[in-house]
Amino acid sequence: MGSSVGDKTDLLFVKNFIGGEFVDCDSQLDSFDPSTGQAWAKIPNSGHREVENAVTAATQAFESWSNTTAQQRSKLLFRIADLLESRLEEFAELESRDQGKPIWLAKAVDIPRAVHNFRFFASYILHDMNRSRIQEERGAVQYTIKEPIGVAGLISPWNLPLYLLTFKLAPALAAGNTVVAKPSELTSVTAFKLCEIMQEAGVPAGVVNMVFGLGGTAGHSLVSHPKVPLISFTGGTVTAERIRKAATVSCKKFSLELGGKNAAVVFEDADLDKCIPDCIKSSFMNQGEICLCTSRIFVHKDIYPTFLQRFVEEMKKLKVGDPREDVFMGALISKDHLSKVVGAIHAAKNSGGTIHTQQGELSKELPVRCKEGYFVRPTVISDVADSSAAMQEEIFGPVTCVVPFDTEEEVISRANGVRYGLCATVWTRDVSRAHRVSKHMKVGTVWVNCWLVRDLNMPFGGVKESGIGRESGHDSLDFFTQEKTVCVLV
Repeated sequence: MGSSVGDKTDLLFVKNFIGGEFVDCDSQLDSFDPSTGQAWAKIPNSGHREVENAVTAATQAFESWSNTTAQQRSKLLFRIADLLESRLEEFAELESRDQGKPIWLAKAVDIPRAVHNFRFFASYILHDMNRSRIQEERGAVQYTIKEPIGVAGLISPWNLPLYLLTFKLAPALAAGNTVVAKPSELTSVTAFKLCEIMQEAGVPAGVVNMVFGLGGTAGHSLVSHPKVPLISFTGGTVTAERIRKAATVSCKKFSLELGGKNAAVVFEDADLDKCIPDCIKSSFMNQGEICLCTSRIFVHKDIYPTFLQRFVEEMKKLKVGDPREDVFMGALISKDHLSKVVGAIHAAKNSGGTIHTQQGELSKELPVRCKEGYFVRPTVISDVADSSAAMQEEIFGPVTCVVPFDTEEEVISRANGVRYGLCATVWTRDVSRAHRVSKHMKVGTVWVNCWLVRDLNMPFGGVKESGIGRESGHDSLDFFTQEKTVCVLV
């Protein structure tokens, strides 16, 4: 197998994982290192045949796996977590090279969170309770049994590849389902390596299957397969619409976690010493390629000039460069995505927006190996109308708009004035106002005086075009199971 880390020129060859074995594919795709623009891995270009084989393997494994005890499944998930943690450095380097994020970020967030996902659900299933009721007037006892549904189709995105894959995979397995997963074709390497851990941990053949390839072929075959009764998808709204149509035809159960155009509302009494650093992180972390990133910052007019000046000053301190070095931002995921982000900035400027960014040609600051990489500077846009594309459309890059507001009622209306509704942040020292504004924000999550403080016990998801369904300890297991009621007349 080819090299996976460093500057060696030999390619890493990814294989499908079907029925407990690594399987070659007749056709392959190039996978590019975003920091260099060079192909570094070959990914299977799977189609209907590969998906059919994976679904068959998962279907055959379901009866045995679904009848294991919660204790057995918990022990195996803990084993997976331990093995993954023992290879944290390796996985962090692979994730960085595949996605473009700084290695330090993958070490601090992505891989540790993937480990946590397995441990959380390994523990959660040991304490999940069924419901029961004594119906005295009929002399009956009624109780529920939570049963796995079958083969779970999991489609995960490229921005937090292993993190979000395991957030689906762990509860699906914990609940007793078997899995066919299709990671993004842009970031397949850590999912491939995770299959090695599945083998080592002793996951029975067919319980976990990974099929790599394009959404239009492998992804479509998976979501439309008649023996895949549930689909969990994280990604874009356009793809979600296709999944929604495929799922409704055959009454599939589906969960969709989609994009956002997330707002931060900064009131005049906000603690700017805390607010500004957090808004910097929420706008630009992971190159702005997080569905929860802030892309619209509404600032009360009394503090708007001060906030804008300080925010831009802090933004200009952020270092962009080689993900292997001490930088805040690495490279965007692809050449096409770079064009999209840069195009959005140019469009905002052409429509009258003021562009604030660091000066100088970025390519001159990059090391030789990164000259052809997909880098862009963090950017702030001001003097932009709420109706503009920059304020309405998801850019999914290190770009945020900063605009003033006057009244509480006004800013609530403006913050809600997009088709998305994933999350928002509210910055104020007035507790009553914090609760009042949070109630009226049309989103799935509101953070007050913080950002991205997550507890897996609490539900996560969006409203409007930001998705359908919720994920958490309870909600994820609810999605991956179906309840049966048993009534016993005594």
